[in-house]
Amino acid sequence: MKTFTESPAPAAPADHVGPLDWRSMVGWLRADGVISPEEAHRTIARCSQAESSQHPLVRLASVSMARASDGRPLDIESLTEYLAKRAGLQYLRIDPLKVDVGRVADSMSASYAERHKVLPVQVMAKEVVVATAEPFIDDWVAEVERQSRRTVRRVVASPQDIHRYTAEFFALAKSVRAAQKAGGNSGGSSFEQLVELGKSNKQLDANDQGVVKVVDWLWQYAFDQRASDIHLEPRREQGVIRFRIDGVLHPVYQMPMGVHNAMVSRIKLLGRIDVVEKRRPQDGRIKTRNQRGDEVEMRLSTLPTAFGEKMVMRIFDPDNTVKDLDALGFAPHDAQRWEALVKRPHGIILVTGPTGSGKTTTLYATLKRVATEEVNVSTVEDPIEMIEPSFNQTQVQPQLDFNFAEGLRALMRQDPDIIMVGEIRDLETAEMAIQAALTGHLVFSTLHTNDAPSAITRMMELGVPSYLINATLLGVLAQRLVRTLCKQCKQADASAAPEALAEVVKPWKITGAYQPYKPVGCVDCRMGGFLGRMGLYELLTVSEALKDKITQAPSIEVLRRQAVADGMRPLRLAGALRVAEGLTTLDEVIAATPPLD
Repeated sequence: MKTFTESPAPAAPADHVGPLDWRSMVGWLRADGVISPEEAHRTIARCSQAESSQHPLVRLASVSMARASDGRPLDIESLTEYLAKRAGLQYLRIDPLKVDVGRVADSMSASYAERHKVLPVQVMAKEVVVATAEPFIDDWVAEVERQSRRTVRRVVASPQDIHRYTAEFFALAKSVRAAQKAGGNSGGSSFEQLVELGKSNKQLDANDQGVVKVVDWLWQYAFDQRASDIHLEPRREQGVIRFRIDGVLHPVYQMPMGVHNAMVSRIKLLGRIDVVEKRRPQDGRIKTRNQRGDEVEMRLSTLPTAFGEKMVMRIFDPDNTVKDLDALGFAPHDAQRWEALVKRPHGIILVTGPTGSGKTTTLYATLKRVATEEVNVSTVEDPIEMIEPSFNQTQVQPQLDFNFAEGLRALMRQDPDIIMVGEIRDLETAEMAIQAALTGHLVFSTLHTNDAPSAITRMMELGVPSYLINATLLGVLAQRLVRTLCKQCKQADASAAPEALAEVVKPWKITGAYQPYKPVGCVDCRMGGFLGRMGLYELLTVSEALKDKITQAPSIEVLRRQAVADGMRPLRLAGALRVAEGLTTLDEVIAATPPLD
């Protein structure tokens, strides 16, 4: 469902018709008190110096007029929103994730949209919503209504967005149509048909120009939208593209199955994956560049499903790779203790949490901190998440009997100082990690447990004696990820009672100021109210008192009480503190963290 910004607005000046001009805009801004008379004179002087073919809104945004109320510059979006109110129309920030590109492209030709500088953004049974940056020109409306047999509802959008997305949407639709035409009208395949290759009489070539353009668009679109994962999912009638943004999946585009299959083949070809093999999962890796020319790495994974081959691409954008521990979300209390822990000369440090909780990001950020010229940092991973020049990274090869234990055994002969093991899954790997720690190496690894104390009991369940845990384990960091509130639009939540937060953290108590906020939604966060994610952490350090408890083979509750006495703050408490600081919501914390006992 598309969301528009509506507000009461004065009617457009009765004497203004035709194209918008910047002088009229300056006069309206001054008359409505948006800018001061002095600012209006300065703007006229600056804009009169040279003629320009730019749209008036773009031209005025470039001179950064100061708003009379707070002195902040009026950007293109602020001016567009003002123009919408002045014209009595709705304002829209175009969100490409919410536009059905196929239906939009079918409702109007690209040449017509470019000629009239309009863009359809939503097509319904009886209505088509069209974005324009010229609200006082409507001579095209009757023709569009006649051709589409729908009522036209105009909205005002930024001229820059209209120009950009007109090119992107119609080019994408053209590429998909060309690819579909080249490959014929091939539908989805059943699971049984996947076993027998070559059933279709006419397969779309993975190197077809239309397919190449669609794949290139897909990647650049994902980078622009800050996606962490791209999902290409086959369905019975069509393929579906979804992006994971801030931990939430968003549907992006639907396409014919012939095009979907060709896209998967194209990406497999670039990732050096066996294109013919479709009956078993495969992994690969691709390096490409974003629009700024920066290198972006993607990890590929394919999986046979009932209707075809599903592919997931995990994006490792260097712009989104956090290199500073403070930016990860560490509270000062935990950051100081973690810094002291990773400076120890030898021992084992574990990071725990479910899949997708940011364990690898934390480990990479930590290893980058300690990987100096004087030390040899080596890793054994499955798979290698990101290629990092300062590490010596090794990929396990189960088909060659090269697992984590064998990798660790080989690393011990490579004169390492710091070792990172992707995951401790069995007793053999745990014993090799312990042996490395006992011989003077600092070892990092991960476990899949719900909290930090559970990592100790998990090691015992694997068969590691308590005396070896006491001799080598330095600490355990458990973590979760929660969405952070958008700083531009979050609002104080008057309905949130402090008692709700107090109830969640019992038997703990949070003192000091508490100002809860709620998500609202704005153009920056695509009306979702959240922008980005942050980590929640609980750090267990192995003290002498805790070692005594480990020797007695205690329950998790006993270990947790001792860890808290040693300074550990539970995950839910860490989240509650972030709620009190106004960084996230209580619902996010409750959904992401285990309850306090």
